[in-house]
Amino acid sequence: MDQVVNGAAQPPRRLVVGISGASGVIYGARVLDALNELGVESHLVITRAALLTLSQETDLSPDELTEKASVVHRLNDVGATIASGSFRTLGMIVAPCSVRTMSEIATGVTSTLLTRAADVVLKERRPLVLMVRETPFHLGHLRTMTALAEMGATIAPPLPAFYARPNSIAELVDQSVGRALDQFGLDWAAVRRWEGLKGPNDAE
Repeated sequence: MDQVVNGAAQPPRRLVVGISGASGVIYGARVLDALNELGVESHLVITRAALLTLSQETDLSPDELTEKASVVHRLNDVGATIASGSFRTLGMIVAPCSVRTMSEIATGVTSTLLTRAADVVLKERRPLVLMVRETPFHLGHLRTMTALAEMGATIAPPLPAFYARPNSIAELVDQSVGRALDQFGLDWAAVRRWEGLKGPNDAE
């Protein structure tokens, strides 16, 4: 149910999470962990390619990954709640987002629940954050990202923030995940915020 704040209905604290087959499935796993910590209901849809990546990049089993989510939707379930704009959410994050998934969302010709849910978020003018994983980008990739930005999506490649002085890969991942969640107004404690220059330059 919607929450009421100052007499106005607020969207339910639920977020759609897509995990596609690009390298970096740990980003999606940590998004789910963060949402659990923040008390936000997560609706997960994951591609078959992402499950292959999971086995190559982490020690998590598919069951261990899906257990992190509040609700898990089948990839081909086009009748799922998240396939309809009347199902209110804070928006959707795709972490990681493969180039194939990004391209399908950009065309609007959706073949899975993941890309259909992303299309719904765009048409409802809700935040869509794509943690695109690829490098280097060719012109076609860049044009696709431009088209998505013009449609209202946020392109958020998981780039490291070295000012946070990360001591591990886990801290690098968490910083990128937290900054992506900022786009939904979700403040995760794992993020290290910029506090201004420190040292001799302060005198300037």
